[in-house]
Amino acid sequence: MTVTVLDGILLGVREDLAQRQSEVPLAEVKARVADAPPALDPLPAFRSPGVSIIAEVKRKSPSKGELAVIPDPAALAADYAQGGAAAISVLTEQRRFGGSLDDLAAVRAQVDVPVLRKDFIVTPYQLWEARAWGADLALLMVVSLPGGLLEDLHGLACELGLTPLVEVHTEDELARAAELGAEVVGVNARDLTTLEVDRAVFRKLAPHLPEGAVKVAESGVTGPEDVAEYHGWGADVVLVGEALVRSGDPRSSVREFIRQARR
Repeated sequence: MTVTVLDGILLGVREDLAQRQSEVPLAEVKARVADAPPALDPLPAFRSPGVSIIAEVKRKSPSKGELAVIPDPAALAADYAQGGAAAISVLTEQRRFGGSLDDLAAVRAQVDVPVLRKDFIVTPYQLWEARAWGADLALLMVVSLPGGLLEDLHGLACELGLTPLVEVHTEDELARAAELGAEVVGVNARDLTTLEVDRAVFRKLAPHLPEGAVKVAESGVTGPEDVAEYHGWGADVVLVGEALVRSGDPRSSVREFIRQARR
């Protein structure tokens, strides 16, 4: 059996998760959730005319290595929000992406737009964590959630007030998302088993996304023209990481991405 890039990532995720669970029991996380303010609803912004941007706090990636030094994720998130980002994505996976739950909490304390916990979520504990540390949305990758696990985690996310962003890359995964009744469906142009990117994957799958679902395009954005093209193919929302953290002026870049897509 071939071991994929995703398999390696998930192995590390589970090891780090076991460590956190040994340090912070679920009961303690649940108590923190009980004291947390209600989650924000991203859907009104996502469904508004034009294209919405989810701007990502992303230090590094398995495909590109180090992307940017981000000493203050909250300040970066504030720039994104002031540029017009509809939501902020915070990578919390540590080994391959250099993120943490502390980044999530810092961003939540700084901005008043919805915040997405972007991680490889494979257990209920991680959804409780997401809500406890301030997330309003949580990423659920169909590729890493076999059997009934996708349905269980989707249901729990909704119970906790989190908006699930259900991510797909293939027609089979899309069928599972549709069966679930997912309201927000992301098409990742990156194949997580190989890390190869093909933006045409979104163009191919977009017409088959569930009617009424918010269509999110993920990966492969190098500049405003890519955002505009995704929007032309039907994307309501585009998630952008690398192009923003490397831009040098994240606030103006978000603004320009939105402007170009509306032309």
